[in-house]
Amino acid sequence: MKKELRFGFALMAVILAAITFFMPWGNLTDGHLGLLMLSLVVVAIMLGFPTAFTLMGMGMIFAWLAYRSSNPDLAVTQTLDLMVQRAYGVMTNDVLISIPLFVFMGYLVERANLIEKLFKSLHLALARIPGSLAVATLVTCAIFATATGIVGAVVTLMGLLALPAMLRAGYDVKLSAGVITAGGCLGILIPPSVLLIVYGATAGVSVVKLYAGAFFPGIMLALLYVGYVMLLAKLRPDLAPPLPKSERTVELPADNARIAARFGKRALPALLRAVFARDGAGVPRANVVRQLFTALLPAIVFIVIMGLVWQALTQPNAADDISVLQEMGMVSEESKDAPALDEPQAEGIAEPPAEEPVADGVQEPPPDVLGEPMADTLQEPAAEDLQELGAAAGPVAERDETRRQPAPSAYWKVLAAGLAVLLLAYALFSFARLEIFKMLLTSFFPLAIMILAVLGTIVFGLATPTEAAAVGSFGGFVLAALYLSLKKSREQRRSLRATWIPLWMLFAVSVVWFILFKAGVLPTAPPDWVGWLSMAAVGLWCMLAVPQVTMLPTVKESVFLTAKTSAMVCWLFVGSSIFSAAFALLGGQALIEQWVLSLDMTPVQFMLLSQAIIFILGWPLEWTEIIVIFMPIFIPLLAHFNIDPLFFGLMVALNLQTAFLSPPVAMAAFYLKGVAPPHVTLNQIFAGMLPFMAIQVIAMAMLYLWPQIGLWLPSVLYK
Repeated sequence: MKKELRFGFALMAVILAAITFFMPWGNLTDGHLGLLMLSLVVVAIMLGFPTAFTLMGMGMIFAWLAYRSSNPDLAVTQTLDLMVQRAYGVMTNDVLISIPLFVFMGYLVERANLIEKLFKSLHLALARIPGSLAVATLVTCAIFATATGIVGAVVTLMGLLALPAMLRAGYDVKLSAGVITAGGCLGILIPPSVLLIVYGATAGVSVVKLYAGAFFPGIMLALLYVGYVMLLAKLRPDLAPPLPKSERTVELPADNARIAARFGKRALPALLRAVFARDGAGVPRANVVRQLFTALLPAIVFIVIMGLVWQALTQPNAADDISVLQEMGMVSEESKDAPALDEPQAEGIAEPPAEEPVADGVQEPPPDVLGEPMADTLQEPAAEDLQELGAAAGPVAERDETRRQPAPSAYWKVLAAGLAVLLLAYALFSFARLEIFKMLLTSFFPLAIMILAVLGTIVFGLATPTEAAAVGSFGGFVLAALYLSLKKSREQRRSLRATWIPLWMLFAVSVVWFILFKAGVLPTAPPDWVGWLSMAAVGLWCMLAVPQVTMLPTVKESVFLTAKTSAMVCWLFVGSSIFSAAFALLGGQALIEQWVLSLDMTPVQFMLLSQAIIFILGWPLEWTEIIVIFMPIFIPLLAHFNIDPLFFGLMVALNLQTAFLSPPVAMAAFYLKGVAPPHVTLNQIFAGMLPFMAIQVIAMAMLYLWPQIGLWLPSVLYK
């Protein structure tokens, strides 16, 4: 029998022995039945029963027992009503709509084979640092895990791409396996993470705040992984030897090689000289201009971004006209003679006495009622008064409406630092680095822009998670179509380019127009017809491009996998909802609360206990079972210990990285074993994951000691 099976059966035997020994069989209460249900669910899941239907089945049986103890005649009806109400409540949860959209985006990006070019370009870009292949693998895993959020897909693909490359380069098997499995699990922490959506729906915490809070802890964990690999490669070069020079060189195109041979190896000065040279080293001027624009692209983007930031920071304050407003409780000059509200008022409009006859028709009032003529009381202000008023108001209006605010000092510091980095980069920018930059431009930056656009619209409140997921799935579709079109021949790409360039230019114009309007550069927003026309143009391009790039098999497979994954998650929610209701009906939650409160723990002790329990549960269970089964038990206790559910969720998300790395049910290890060479054993993969589990514990300690790592961004954005 395998070791993992022995461990699993031993753990189940311990659970069943504890139930048999500690359960008061002669005096069972409903609370004890709840604990029995919880234990049996864990054993059934470990035996391999489907999690969702195990939760539903156990919940229905024990809910019937709870209702039967109070009213046996209505037990069946009440149990069925509970099932229908809980299932309908899950169906009407708007937050869950984003799950299939994010999953669809991930599968599209995965099936389009974007990761191969991304890994190669990062490998060349990071070739000079220690452990470059492992660092490139971690960075690729972090980016791709963010785009997909599917651990199995990332680990499997990186096992096919990175593991053979690292083994050929002489990397240690354990280190290579640990890097791939740990990097692939980052997708359950870094947004847009499905785990955070599930936790937010279970705990009633805003998914937007969870995304903002998990951003920096995810980056921190990835940087800890990278730092560990670089330090280990520096101290133990035999575990991660440097790459040979042949694998670090980049072959230059013929045009760039001619320019470099005549004007020098530094790309920017050589291209500038080639542009103004008479013959251009025998290279067509259009090609030289294209290469120069590519080289200047980082500077152009930096200048545009800093210009938009300066425009937003120095925008003049809008002066509101408050001359006609009056502070509450104050009396104006015109109303000084008016009687106070608590004083007796003069007789106003009253009904005429009944005994006095009303004159026929409309007549002029008596002269004494009119008083002084109106013309005598309303006079034009003197000219000198107007001049004095204009002299007083002129500078204020000019200062408030036309004069820009000074930019803060931090802006100029960032600008100076950015310019210094650009100058240093261009001083070292050779033609080989230009080719690497072009590879990154077609692999890394499109994916990064899509991810940042999705996360930015969520974090900055421009869109809900569901809306951002819809935009992200559409972006993943377009990105996959573009990458698949690059695999066509030159003639096919040329015919395809003729269909999409004009349409995408229209779409880009509308997007840039909207961004400039938001930044205050343009006074008006783009008309509605521009947005509708641009979206129609993109839709037309999709209809024209899909047949040419054979997107149909990719979309079909992605839709099928999305439906499969979404059905699993939604049924899991239904089962967990029924299970939680039955557990509450039996009083299991109240019994656990009484036991925890009787321990008289401090918040620190409760935090350590809860995280230790989740860490141990990560051995036999996956994160989905832990979230939907055990989070409803911990969350009601947070208010007593004055713990923020948002912070607790970030700790849980960081802790649940171990659910994929801790044996014997470390799913990441089995994913990697399925695609690894035969000589890579499962024990080697487990041994390689252990140092990264220790790094996860260190990251949890850092987040607990400095909670602002996770809480600073939500506190700034959502005051």
